[in-house]
Amino acid sequence: MALVTTKEMFEKSMKEHFAIGAFNVNNMEIIQGIVTAANEEKSPVILQVSSSARKYAGHRYLMKMVEAAVEETDIPIALHLDHGPDFETCKSCIDGGFTSVMIDGSKYSFEENIALTKQVVDYAHERGVVVEAELGKLAGIEDDVNVAASDAIYTDPDQAEEFVKRTGCDSLAIAIGTSHGAYKFKGEAKLRFDILQKVKEKLPNTPIVLHGASTVIPELVEMCNRFGGDIPGAKGVPDEMLKQAGQNGVSKINVDTDLRLAMTAQIRRVFAEKPSEFDPRKYLAPARDAIKETVQHKIHDVFCSSGKA
Repeated sequence: MALVTTKEMFEKSMKEHFAIGAFNVNNMEIIQGIVTAANEEKSPVILQVSSSARKYAGHRYLMKMVEAAVEETDIPIALHLDHGPDFETCKSCIDGGFTSVMIDGSKYSFEENIALTKQVVDYAHERGVVVEAELGKLAGIEDDVNVAASDAIYTDPDQAEEFVKRTGCDSLAIAIGTSHGAYKFKGEAKLRFDILQKVKEKLPNTPIVLHGASTVIPELVEMCNRFGGDIPGAKGVPDEMLKQAGQNGVSKINVDTDLRLAMTAQIRRVFAEKPSEFDPRKYLAPARDAIKETVQHKIHDVFCSSGKA
């Protein structure tokens, strides 16, 4: 099966009320862990790459690893640019084989965001690629995204309707209370499901995306800290809230931080138990297994996309 766009998987998710996991990738082991989990669960999956991860791994290397994953499975896999910062980056990914791109114009004014998004949409649609846009601002830090909590802005449902109509974007990331990165909520997470409901009423046929949706699994944070380093205790979005989001109109849920924590915890454990270890296979294999376990949990228990391939 070749790489696919998100169009058909999102249509199915909206009809059957489940979410699709979009997992950030940086290297071979992460791709292997994600795809193995999705394949065993018979779930569609989105592999997404930030612009900084693309620079780190190299476009051609990433494409070849993703192509290998596609050849070894029979599930729908989309390759998505996460938080594309400008038209040129989106264009490069579209020309380079990505099936989906996100243009993040949320830092601009409403009109500037519309103009930039439409420019990307026009270019992408001519080449059979779908486009995700963002309206509203999530707090937090993740790769090139850095927004202070005081600057976070919830998505306005009326603006969302106008935005989609004027840009023609295929899916829309909205801000309802999630946050990027591991340093999330000091108190309990509170998602604005009322905003989600109003957006879906305005845009019943538009797939909705939730960024910053890692749970920040406490066991992984504790494990990272036990074997070295200091990752402050943080509270992400509880599984039950994410499950509720998927059942109530969110088609795509992004996960990055939980994968980083899973991988880091296992690598730190190996070095803590065997300080003299220097074979990358001995610490990357457990990390890959931890990625797989984390993704399987998300797919099966949270997003409810098992068997939906």
